Amino acid sequence: MARMHARKKGSSSSRRPFLTENPKWVPLNKAEIEDIIVKLATEGNSSAMIGLILRDQYGVPNVKLAIGKGITDLMEEKKVSQKLPEDISALLKKVTNLDQYLKQNPRDIHNKRNLHLLEAKIRRLERYYKKKGVIPESWKYSLDRAELELSR
Repeated sequence: MARMHARKKGSSSSRRPFLTENPKWVPLNKAEIEDIIVKLATEGNSSAMIGLILRDQYGVPNVKLAIGKGITDLMEEKKVSQKLPEDISALLKKVTNLDQYLKQNPRDIHNKRNLHLLEAKIRRLERYYKKKGVIPESWKYSLDRAELELSR
């Protein structure tokens, strides 16, 4: 897939081995994995971080094969999901850090451009999630709102 804000073609990615069932060597059963996911989600971890923790500390290579659904789906089912989607919240964190940097270094024009590109990505995702009904129609991006969302 091509890059969004660069003039390069990008690189192809590797693929997972094709598996249809959970490996026999996984030490945890379905209920234990679900309990761990709920516990980690209530501690404030994102779904990507939960997947990494399950892989590295608990030896679960693929959550979808182990429990039959994704981490985000289970978090929504158990009502422990985050208010904003994970990609928007990561971009909001990036924007606030970059804004703090630009307040100290106002003549850094390259990072000013990066800030504009990040804000464009956020607005594009905002339109998409409003269309899908994931975020409310009244949600609107602004830098002040980004700082407020991250302080919660």
